Amino acid sequence: MSNGYLAYAAARSTQAEELEAAIGRLTPAVRALAADGRLAGPGPVFVGIGASLAAACAPVWELRSRGIHSWRLGAGDHPLPFPASVHPVFGVSQSGRSAETLAVLESVEPALRHAVVNMVPSPIADAATGLLDLGSIPDSYASTIGFTATVAALGILADAWDGGTVDEGWAGLGAAFATAEKELGEQVRGLAPLFATATSADFVGAGPAVGSAEGSALLFREVARIPSTGMSTRQYLHGAMESAGGGVHVIFGDSREHAVAGTLASAGHQVILVTGEPVRESPLLHAVRVPRMPAAQRAVIEILVAQILVEAVAEVRGVDVEEFVFHNSDIKVTTERPAV
Repeated sequence: MSNGYLAYAAARSTQAEELEAAIGRLTPAVRALAADGRLAGPGPVFVGIGASLAAACAPVWELRSRGIHSWRLGAGDHPLPFPASVHPVFGVSQSGRSAETLAVLESVEPALRHAVVNMVPSPIADAATGLLDLGSIPDSYASTIGFTATVAALGILADAWDGGTVDEGWAGLGAAFATAEKELGEQVRGLAPLFATATSADFVGAGPAVGSAEGSALLFREVARIPSTGMSTRQYLHGAMESAGGGVHVIFGDSREHAVAGTLASAGHQVILVTGEPVRESPLLHAVRVPRMPAAQRAVIEILVAQILVEAVAEVRGVDVEEFVFHNSDIKVTTERPAV
């Protein structure tokens, strides 16, 4: 694809290997930051936009599970300058050029400015005092490896924050990703016809999987052009599911999510349940089993399911995955070299 981006299929074809390599770079880099005292004290505030904001969800959940106050905030949702705080602010941007994220970071005291980006050099990387970079991995326009590697970077950082230990599962996540892709690929692609005439798609996730719901909804809007919404299970239960009809419902999670999936299916709606637990399927309830993992690691596998599915859905609906309709000129700051 032009403009320095890989084709979607090409980016996905090497994603497992690139993810494994990225984790191999990120783990020692995070440990070095921790040893230098940069990952201590009040919990981090992650600011981002779009997929980068979604990527921070499960890592924030992991931090909060350890009793550490942490947040993810939409970079464009706050008046500037950003309010003074003792919490370090991490600008999360795969391109390193997100205009809203850069504006927030530049309004923060320099000592508290940090960034997690893929592309270096980039304006956001240059603005940060502390930097964790993914390694300038070539990515597709509708992000694939850029998203999964960002989740990994933030998840490893969350594990190590304030004296924590990086979970051993990260070392094997690349292999687990490849295995899941091989084992689930045919099954997930077989679900694409459910979306053939869908007028909408709802993506719903348990607390740590809200980011998977948001990231999936974004993919379905970008790649398959289906009006899609991502939200938490609890928000969905508080009225949003009342408009069910004419679409497909993709639910991420265990326990309560099984009840939601069963309720929707019993009411005549098509449901895909992405879960780590056994499921009693029905003609309208389709289960995709994913491995039981810590939240941030599982988020990487959950978005893999969406990546496989949306590519197949685009084919069913006759949509070119490389062709975007709108190109907005003010969401990325310019650089002197082509962005990838």
